[in-house]
Amino acid sequence: MTSMVGMKDRVLMATIGDEDTITGLLLAGTGHIDPKGKKNFTVVTSKTPVSTIEAAFTEYTERADIAVVLINQHVADQIRPLVEKYQQAFPALLEIPSKDHPYDPSKDSVLKRVKKLSGE
Repeated sequence: MTSMVGMKDRVLMATIGDEDTITGLLLAGTGHIDPKGKKNFTVVTSKTPVSTIEAAFTEYTERADIAVVLINQHVADQIRPLVEKYQQAFPALLEIPSKDHPYDPSKDSVLKRVKKLSGE
């Protein structure tokens, strides 16, 4: 169980997504670059290697300053085994739609776990 001391340090939201999603969330004020140049967002294009997406996902889910990781569902599909394997409560993982890719609840790993726990 995570202590409350560790919880107060989790103040950032990280995002892995397409350019439109990242731009919108940066305009909403979620972007952060620390003094070492470490960002809390990753823009994914059709040319982004899967290894880059996996590295960003692993980094964001292991950082102690991140409370929530948002990932476009179509991007999560590219690293689905890694997303399915992630079981931690913090940072919370949320799959979100993008402008060009609608949300599909049947693919959402968090929703699948909730349904499984509730007996559906």
